[in-house]
Amino acid sequence: MALGDSFTEGVGDASRHLPNGVRGWADRVAEGLARHEPGWEYANLAIRSKRLRHIIAEQLGTAVAMEPTLITLYAGGNDIMDVGTRVPDILADYEFLVGRLAATGARLVLFTGYDVEVSAVLSPLRRKNHQYNDGVRQIAARHGADVVDYAEFGAYRDPRMWCVDRLHMSKAGHKYLAARVLEVLEVPHAITLKEKAEGPAPSWQDWGRDQWRWIRDWVLPMFARKFRGVTLGDTLTPRWPEPVRVPPRKGLKKLARVSTGRD
Repeated sequence: MALGDSFTEGVGDASRHLPNGVRGWADRVAEGLARHEPGWEYANLAIRSKRLRHIIAEQLGTAVAMEPTLITLYAGGNDIMDVGTRVPDILADYEFLVGRLAATGARLVLFTGYDVEVSAVLSPLRRKNHQYNDGVRQIAARHGADVVDYAEFGAYRDPRMWCVDRLHMSKAGHKYLAARVLEVLEVPHAITLKEKAEGPAPSWQDWGRDQWRWIRDWVLPMFARKFRGVTLGDTLTPRWPEPVRVPPRKGLKKLARVSTGRD
């Protein structure tokens, strides 16, 4: 069972065969679990742009009702980016959510948040992110949850681990994270861990030259949506809203092809 926002929905890891047009680390982890031990079922309720209040209202009850044995949760990143939010308030909502999930008896996996060093435009958010990460670690300890310490993964200093918006992981970033999650779960996997993403690295001069284009195409529209009170997830539904049995061979793409009559 996977809960959260764009991080867990899979934004940045495009796949035209799968729901919402993405794949992501959570799908890859589900497939890894099924290969290791056939019979695993998987649901993913995450939708991009969701804040903690949305996850509590829209995902928590559904998740608990499914009686999962394993739950992953990444939440709070969008709250941190909202103007005027306070980290103690964010962590209070986060701990309420974690407490309800931990009470199910399921194994619970939480994540810290990475400092995406994309621009001075977003640098004021770093202090909030550090406070949030400290809080996540403390809350995990109190509730007996595992932590995937995403904030400490040096591989993500490579710009190729990020997609064009510089805020979401690329396909390489999602694959790397899937491997790290499976390692926390002590599940063998065949994903190659590469500290460097594949393909030529862009020069930092090119990266800097693209700064205005990034601000124009991604940052300004993001803040415009915040001003209008709309999000990219408003018209989307969860990718895997009901538990599906993950095929140990060919994975979730096989299910998607069957459901659309392409198999």
